[in-house]
Amino acid sequence: MSPRQPSAAVRRRRRRLRTGAMLTALAAVVVGGSVVALGQLDRSEILVRERCSATVGPDTFELTPEQTGNAALISGVAVNRGLPARAASIAIATAIQESRLENIDYGDDAGPDSRGLFQQRPSQGWGTEEQVMTPLYATSAFYDALVQVPGYETLPITEAAQTVQRSAYPEAYADHEPEGRAFASALTGNSPASMNCTLRAPTGAGDALAVSTAADEIFGPLGGAVDGTRLTLDVSGTLGWATAQWAVANASMLHITSVAYSGLAWDRAEGGWSQTASEPGVLTVEVAGVTP
Repeated sequence: MSPRQPSAAVRRRRRRLRTGAMLTALAAVVVGGSVVALGQLDRSEILVRERCSATVGPDTFELTPEQTGNAALISGVAVNRGLPARAASIAIATAIQESRLENIDYGDDAGPDSRGLFQQRPSQGWGTEEQVMTPLYATSAFYDALVQVPGYETLPITEAAQTVQRSAYPEAYADHEPEGRAFASALTGNSPASMNCTLRAPTGAGDALAVSTAADEIFGPLGGAVDGTRLTLDVSGTLGWATAQWAVANASMLHITSVAYSGLAWDRAEGGWSQTASEPGVLTVEVAGVTP
């Protein structure tokens, strides 16, 4: 007698089981291969959410690298003009409310021709569209108006900012005062080593001369010396810390890998500040070298 053949239902069930086992094995191979592949990649390229933070006292506030670079420009202009940190606090809080600290090229219902960091309107005499879309010009224009406000240093931020901006929502400026104060304190150099950026590895080579030129544009001539990938600046005190933390804030855009000043160093790969040997009054900035 020939062996009894399994029924059609049994055969179908066996095929499903074999197919399931094969898929499970394939998934294991794919997952295992993925794990190996991920392990071979730089963790910073996969896991890092790029961000910058200012910590003053118990409070820490975060912005994107783009936003932080603009906050650094706003603070640097205040330092260059000899304005108090309060002016930078007001300006940063205003720009957060108006544009999220982004150089946007569109307006809103209250000002369809508004542009730039402060949503300044060419039709209201702030300058041409090209000018208000230039962050350095826009910031200078804001401060030109702010310093005309009597006693702006002691006014509530809603009153000081509103006198300049004439917004339909003046109370909203106060919502951003805490982070405005924290970033202004760090980026004007009044809170040393309080600026940090968590960044991926640089995607290209940096240019130390470009860093020097950008710093001079914000702070005025600093007399930097460039040697390969290193920029050295003779700066001291509050200006030194303002410049050092400006460099950290712009590390993403300028491919900066480390900043050292006053016995402390910020390292892009490690994040945060740590002690280091450094010459007093000398700021050194390292940029990424030529990539293979």
